Amino acid sequence: SIGLAILLVSIVACTIDRLPRLWRQAHDVRIVQPEPFFDPRLPDRATIDGALAPEAVRAALRRHGFRVRDAEVDGVHYLYGDRNQYTKLATIFTHAGLVLFLVAAAVTSRFGDEVGLVVAEGTSTTVQPIGTPDLLLVKNYAFEAPGFETGQPRDFVTDLGVFQNGREIARKQIRVNDPLSVAGYTFHENGFGPAPELLIADTAGRPLWDGPVPMTEQAAGFPYAQFSVPGRDVGLELLLQRTADGSAVVLTLPYRVVGRNPDGSPVVEELAPMAIAVGETQTVPGLDFTIGLRHVAAYTLVIAKHDPGQGLVWLAFGLLILGIVGTFYFPRRRVWARLRPDGSLALVARADRYVDV
Repeated sequence: SIGLAILLVSIVACTIDRLPRLWRQAHDVRIVQPEPFFDPRLPDRATIDGALAPEAVRAALRRHGFRVRDAEVDGVHYLYGDRNQYTKLATIFTHAGLVLFLVAAAVTSRFGDEVGLVVAEGTSTTVQPIGTPDLLLVKNYAFEAPGFETGQPRDFVTDLGVFQNGREIARKQIRVNDPLSVAGYTFHENGFGPAPELLIADTAGRPLWDGPVPMTEQAAGFPYAQFSVPGRDVGLELLLQRTADGSAVVLTLPYRVVGRNPDGSPVVEELAPMAIAVGETQTVPGLDFTIGLRHVAAYTLVIAKHDPGQGLVWLAFGLLILGIVGTFYFPRRRVWARLRPDGSLALVARADRYVDV
């Protein structure tokens, strides 16, 4: 931050320091030049002998896009042509663009927000912390990855809805390069994974949990998750695998934390493991609840990004391009012409060093 602040101050100071000189160079012009200025031995000079008239020289300069000003001293006619007179000031736009890039970075860092949301199919989750005014909530209506079963998915699509104050304010099928933007946030498709839908019920049949469990981690190369059973002091380690016939099975290891080691790490009591196939319900030995696997759904990982500096970035980009285009595509060219009463013409041409006069 200190380095960026120093860079910002140095760019602003450099621009302010150069601005008066740039303005004088662009604005102040001298039509009448002394005799040595037209010496043909110097570079970019030329003389033409003949009966030339000021009107012909003026017309030639204007035909090539020069703004012409003239003066007459002691019978000698001086003409001055200027093309793209003020484009040197385009460097101000370039520097302003650089400054705005840094300001945008500071605004985004200070006031922006970016969070990853794991949203299983059919479920919802909040975007901001609970208690935030006008809280946003996203819902994953459906997720599709056509062709994924063959190992060559053609697309990743999430049917995403955004709610505010209990009302759906936007809904769109988002893809990796086609996000949803609403209420100052942009929602990007970022990843996906399996989410087995479990029904955990007590011995009386009352559900303790009924919904998907996103497997956001991996163990031994397989989708993995840890889950705490609501209302019980028991956790579940879940590992998703496939049987020989290709059907899904969730290897389940119940465990209970029974104490702490001297170093603070938990003392874990592992219970009897189980392998639960789709459609099966099993009773955990020694515990008062059952676990059933309804089916294996999917979750999607959505990146919700609030970037208040985004508009400044686009403005900075526009200024930077404007400054570069003005500087390199519209270089300044100047021509001084001195026409004597006998019709002889002396010319001096000046341009930036990267321009072929």
